[in-house]
Amino acid sequence: MRNYYIAGNWKMHKTRAEAAELAKALAAQLKDGKHKYLVAPTFTSLETVGALIKGSNILLGAQNCAPEEQGAHTGEVSVLQLKDLGVHTVILGHSERRHIYKEDDELINKKVKLVLKHGLEVILCVGELLEEREARKAEAVCETQIVKGLAGVAAADLGRITIAYEPVWAIGTGKTATPEDADAIHAYIRKVVEKRYGAGAAADLIIQYGGSVKPENAAQLMAKENIDGALVGGAALKADTFVPIAKFG
Repeated sequence: MRNYYIAGNWKMHKTRAEAAELAKALAAQLKDGKHKYLVAPTFTSLETVGALIKGSNILLGAQNCAPEEQGAHTGEVSVLQLKDLGVHTVILGHSERRHIYKEDDELINKKVKLVLKHGLEVILCVGELLEEREARKAEAVCETQIVKGLAGVAAADLGRITIAYEPVWAIGTGKTATPEDADAIHAYIRKVVEKRYGAGAAADLIIQYGGSVKPENAAQLMAKENIDGALVGGAALKADTFVPIAKFG
């Protein structure tokens, strides 16, 4: 039985004081929530937010990490440093990392395996550009990103991986895939995982939807058979919009 998993990606927003204010509000308002929750603030706010949600039902996530444990990598943040701050999960392969910062599948895969090696969980993001969808390549793009992103990942580690399907054309645009379109891709992702890891692993896999999730569409999306949660961007920046998504239904 899959449990809903709602994660908030704060991206490059909020000072420590602003992050603290939001973390306090979420800890108070989600304490009776029945789903799995996570927030991923910026690196500079991880310690602040982590202290405020410690002992609550909200997990601490990081938005990225370096592909190496340590060394001469100016400007990078190590999985060891994230673990030291109490980070539970690392978001990897987000479309902004892929398309703005040009991270390829091989680099993302290296990060996935490194994070798993150190006992943390991963949210692996996959999704197509608008031109890829219009060319009817959405399934092929997602399959490639999953197969390459999970290369060398053992079946035993799959329980620590969540996949987030985020159609790139819907992120921050106000456009959302219809619940039916989103569910169809989620179902395809499950088939890809089944081919590699078996039916049981595919049935247990949590697949989030990410792409302009809002309080107004959350329940419709979550009602679909293969959608198991949401990776929320803009609506995660205010308790007034994140809480209704997190407590949908």
